[in-house]
Amino acid sequence: MNLTSSLRLGTATPTPTPTPTPTLPTFCSTVSLKLPSIHASHHLLQLSKKVGVVYSAANQVIEKKQQHGVTESGVDRIGSLTQVSGVLGCQWGDEGKGKLVDILANHFDIVARCQGGANAGHTIYNSEGKKFALHLVPSGILNEDTMCVIGNGVVVHLPGLFKEIDGLEANGVSCKGRILVSDRAHLLFDFHQEVDGLREEELAKSFIGTTKRGIGPCYSSKVIRNGIRVGDLRHMDTFHQKLDIMLSDAASRFQHFNKTPNMLKEEVERYERYAERLEPFITDTVHFLNEAITEKKKILVEGGQATMLDIDFGTYPFVTSSSPSAGGICTGLGIAPRVVGDLIGVVKAYTTRVGSGPFPTEILGQGGDLLRSSGQEFGTTTGRPRRCGWLDIVALKYCCQINGFSSLNLTKLDVLSNLPEIPLGVSYKLADGTPVNAFPADLRTLEQIKVDYEVMPGWQTDISSIRKYSNLPKAACQYIARIEELVGVPVNYIGIGPGRDALIYK
Repeated sequence: MNLTSSLRLGTATPTPTPTPTPTLPTFCSTVSLKLPSIHASHHLLQLSKKVGVVYSAANQVIEKKQQHGVTESGVDRIGSLTQVSGVLGCQWGDEGKGKLVDILANHFDIVARCQGGANAGHTIYNSEGKKFALHLVPSGILNEDTMCVIGNGVVVHLPGLFKEIDGLEANGVSCKGRILVSDRAHLLFDFHQEVDGLREEELAKSFIGTTKRGIGPCYSSKVIRNGIRVGDLRHMDTFHQKLDIMLSDAASRFQHFNKTPNMLKEEVERYERYAERLEPFITDTVHFLNEAITEKKKILVEGGQATMLDIDFGTYPFVTSSSPSAGGICTGLGIAPRVVGDLIGVVKAYTTRVGSGPFPTEILGQGGDLLRSSGQEFGTTTGRPRRCGWLDIVALKYCCQINGFSSLNLTKLDVLSNLPEIPLGVSYKLADGTPVNAFPADLRTLEQIKVDYEVMPGWQTDISSIRKYSNLPKAACQYIARIEELVGVPVNYIGIGPGRDALIYK
């Protein structure tokens, strides 16, 4: 059974896109030739060899330029990015933001995380193909000249951060003097993770499906103003009292949370050790970043999660607890909106999400299993299998409107290879046929949504080794062009594999 034949597309009937009649490219036009003499034939053979050498050299130059972000037409995609640029997710996370950040980091002085915590897992590969799974450390860490900033909007679990740093150091990645942690960032404690699990149990069948990394409870502590910040580690004389208040609050809220004097004592002693180790990392990152902007240094902002998980704009309440959309950049780093320039939206060539919540284009049953297996769709942070579906244009357009993306990075296009046809979810309607013109906030409306699909032709070939846009199959180019047309944002980066070099600049 092939993938598309085993799908649930809803009750809407897909509208096939007619396949254009193939036409002969202009460079293959038929011309009339006289047969050359034997001497002329030898001359032409030698000439063709020279031309072949020149052509091969020219191709090598083009490919080398493309590795540095230059398109076939000579546009420098990376070099033309603004002083402060950002990479944000366009779906429910897991789009492949870390890879693009890793590639772009080589051209930026600073890479900064602005929100979220260790629930954001970014998988990247170094130049030797070695795999790294990052959670708190920005994805620019593999580029030795890049400074990495964990901003004030991030919630920081110190045991996890130190484990991550130790793992990087053990694999030859130097972190000394290269990671700055905001003194305004909030500390996430182990008890926050325990509370996260208790909260999910309490919700029962209405559970959110969090990573249980304590992100929500930590942000809750921040918002009710009893949280502890990184800068508080410099004042251990009052740390005991502040932590006692937080633990007491958790104990009063959850009957199965067992707070003991010994627990408090052990945690204070542990954080005294952490405070000493973290001291070289602690920085007023608001001042640092604004000084860097004045000095004309280039800053790349790395988003975690994605817009459809935004606390305000996502599928609430099945969202994260921070703002992974464009607005979170300014509040999470302390930089002015006027300095933020190019924002690149990262979107999979299909759609995935982890946890509970609405998912209009979800593929149920064997079809979803096949796509999950083909795309290796399992969470970087938790290993949980991701729910899979077709690309949702309505949701993508909504994300583009909120963030004002200057371009898109379409990832995992290679996963769709060898499908006979590829549905695109182009519009929504209710069961009675009433059109729904935008992504709705109301969950009841989302439950009633029927998706209209436009079926695009597939391509029956592996594209993972292609490095030039002009070499992609015609159907793949049609798929990309249709996304651009429907969303109104150019696709300038195309991912066709996990490695650093598996990226096409268009």
